[in-house]
Formats: sequence, C-alpha cells, structure tokens
Amino acid sequence: MLIIFKSKAAGDVMMFGDVAMTLMKIMGKAATERGIVTVEQLPDAIARLKAAVAQDKAERPAVDHDERVYEKTPEGGKREAVSLARRAVPLIELLEYSLKENEPVVWGV
Repeated sequence: MLIIFKSKAAGDVMMFGDVAMTLMKIMGKAATERGIVTVEQLPDAIARLKAAVAQDKAERPAVDHDERVYEKTPEGGKREAVSLARRAVPLIELLEYSLKENEPVVWGV
C-alpha cells in the first residue's frame, strides 16, 4: 500500500504504508489511511520528526557505502535498509513548506 502526503504548498510525497505509518506515529498522529496535519500542528510535527532523525543518527552506526544492510518488509520479504533520516527528509520538507504557506498536509491512499 502507498500513502501520499499532499499539500497545496509543495509536491506530493509518496511512501510505502509501513514507513508512512511509522512517521505518522512519530509526528503524534494516528497511523491511519487518511489524515491531516493542521497548520497549528505543523511546528510540533516538524520538531518531532527532526528529533527522531537526530536520535536515529546518534544510535545508528555508520555503514560503509559498499556494505548493504537489509531489513524485513511487513510481508516477510527483505529490502535494503534505509535510514529514518533518508525516509523522513522529504516529509519534513513538505511540512516546512506547508508551514511557510499556512497550508495543512493531508494524506490518503
């Protein structure tokens, strides 16, 4: 399943459902197929994501670019692991653009 985050302030951000739901929880939102981050909630959502990224960077050991690390998918397969920072940056940027333009961010399937 794909989740698409949308705002009138910037282009859409598309993510796999499991990744999107993890980021929703970090933002303090319910991990649902549809939702909204209101303009009033944007500063807190941005701060929570940035704090989680900083914590992840501090806890995750540096990996050599030639070394591949894998993680399990929700379906039981495997995929190359991607850091929280790499996954969260596009969403953080969308939230920041939305805050500057006073636009909410919505998501849905």
